[in-house]
Amino acid sequence: MLLGRVIGNVVSSVKEPHYKAHRLLLVRPEKADGTLEARSFIAVDLVDAGEGDRVLLIREGSSVRDLLGDATAPIHAAVVGIVDEVAR
Repeated sequence: MLLGRVIGNVVSSVKEPHYKAHRLLLVRPEKADGTLEARSFIAVDLVDAGEGDRVLLIREGSSVRDLLGDATAPIHAAVVGIVDEVAR
Protein backbone atom coordinates (compact mmCIF):
# COMPACT_ATOMS: atom_id res chain seq x y z
CA MET A 1 0.00 0.00 0.00
CA LEU A 2 1.05 3.55 -0.68
CA LEU A 3 0.17 7.04 0.42
CA GLY A 4 -0.63 9.44 -2.37
CA ARG A 5 -2.21 12.76 -3.30
CA VAL A 6 -4.98 13.17 -5.86
CA ILE A 7 -3.70 15.75 -8.34
CA GLY A 8 -6.46 15.56 -10.94
CA ASN A 9 -9.29 13.73 -12.66
CA VAL A 10 -8.92 11.71 -15.84
CA VAL A 11 -11.78 12.21 -18.29
CA SER A 12 -12.29 9.76 -21.13
CA SER A 13 -15.26 9.57 -23.45
CA VAL A 14 -14.29 6.06 -24.58
CA LYS A 15 -13.15 3.54 -21.97
CA GLU A 16 -12.28 -0.12 -21.76
CA PRO A 17 -15.48 -1.79 -20.46
CA HIS A 18 -14.01 -2.63 -17.02
CA TYR A 19 -13.44 1.11 -16.40
CA LYS A 20 -16.97 2.28 -17.30
CA ALA A 21 -18.36 1.97 -13.79
CA HIS A 22 -15.42 3.79 -12.17
CA ARG A 23 -13.98 7.26 -11.92
CA LEU A 24 -10.31 7.62 -12.79
CA LEU A 25 -7.96 9.82 -10.78
CA LEU A 26 -4.45 11.06 -11.41
CA VAL A 27 -2.48 10.37 -8.22
CA ARG A 28 1.07 11.01 -7.13
CA PRO A 29 2.82 8.89 -4.49
CA GLU A 30 3.65 10.78 -1.31
CA LYS A 31 5.99 10.20 1.61
CA ALA A 32 4.66 10.30 5.20
CA ASP A 33 6.09 13.83 5.60
CA GLY A 34 3.97 15.07 2.68
CA THR A 35 6.75 15.22 0.09
CA LEU A 36 5.45 14.22 -3.33
CA GLU A 37 7.42 11.62 -5.24
CA ALA A 38 8.37 11.95 -8.89
CA ARG A 39 5.92 9.97 -11.03
CA SER A 40 2.15 10.18 -11.07
CA PHE A 41 -0.18 7.42 -12.30
CA ILE A 42 -3.85 6.73 -12.92
CA ALA A 43 -5.91 4.86 -10.33
CA VAL A 44 -9.52 3.71 -10.15
CA ASP A 45 -11.42 5.58 -7.42
CA LEU A 46 -13.26 3.20 -5.07
CA VAL A 47 -13.94 5.71 -2.24
CA ASP A 48 -15.11 8.96 -3.90
CA ALA A 49 -11.85 10.84 -3.33
CA GLY A 50 -11.33 14.30 -4.78
CA GLU A 51 -8.55 16.54 -6.00
CA GLY A 52 -6.19 17.46 -3.17
CA ASP A 53 -7.14 14.48 -0.97
CA ARG A 54 -4.41 12.43 0.65
CA VAL A 55 -5.29 8.82 -0.15
CA LEU A 56 -4.36 5.23 0.49
CA LEU A 57 -3.51 3.35 -2.70
CA ILE A 58 -3.13 -0.24 -3.77
CA ARG A 59 -0.80 -0.55 -6.72
CA GLU A 60 -0.65 -4.30 -7.25
CA GLY A 61 -2.86 -5.43 -10.11
CA SER A 62 -3.93 -8.74 -8.59
CA SER A 63 -4.98 -7.08 -5.31
CA VAL A 64 -7.05 -4.51 -7.20
CA ARG A 65 -8.66 -7.20 -9.33
CA ASP A 66 -9.52 -9.16 -6.13
CA LEU A 67 -11.21 -6.05 -4.69
CA LEU A 68 -13.24 -5.62 -7.87
CA GLY A 69 -14.10 -9.32 -8.00
CA ASP A 70 -12.91 -9.67 -11.60
CA ALA A 71 -9.70 -11.57 -12.30
CA THR A 72 -9.66 -10.38 -15.91
CA ALA A 73 -9.93 -6.61 -15.27
CA PRO A 74 -6.94 -4.73 -16.74
CA ILE A 75 -6.69 -2.44 -13.71
CA HIS A 76 -3.36 -1.88 -11.96
CA ALA A 77 -4.05 0.68 -9.20
CA ALA A 78 -6.94 1.79 -6.97
CA VAL A 79 -7.67 4.43 -4.36
CA VAL A 80 -9.01 2.50 -1.36
CA GLY A 81 -9.08 5.09 1.42
CA ILE A 82 -9.02 8.79 2.22
CA VAL A 83 -6.38 9.59 4.85
CA ASP A 84 -7.29 12.01 7.61
CA GLU A 85 -3.95 11.96 9.41
CA VAL A 86 -0.62 10.15 9.47
CA ALA A 87 0.57 9.59 13.08
CA ARG A 88 4.31 9.53 13.54
